Amino acid sequence: MSAAAEPTLAPKVASALRRYRIMAFATGTVLVLGTIALILQKVANVPHMDLPNAILWVTHGYLFLVYVIVTLHLGLKLRWPIVRLVLVMAAGTIPTMSFVAEHFVTRDVRGTA
Repeated sequence: MSAAAEPTLAPKVASALRRYRIMAFATGTVLVLGTIALILQKVANVPHMDLPNAILWVTHGYLFLVYVIVTLHLGLKLRWPIVRLVLVMAAGTIPTMSFVAEHFVTRDVRGTA
């Protein structure tokens, strides 16, 4: 599909979607890395993973807070139902689910099927 065929979004919606996509990828990536580090530390008994694991989880915590704010901003602009808003926010807590949510949100906002 060419760029000309895509419907144009309002500038405020387009910028809110861009911020959401960036935070979804950042939050999802750090969550996956934190999960891998936790598995290495606890299951594979890699003792020197304490500090990197702690750093990853604290980073995910801060990124998740920003992700929730950005998702709320996008959801309010698009007048999402509260259930959808909560489900998209919760996607940032399940490894790889933020990538899936981002795909469907972007597809829905851009209006492509």
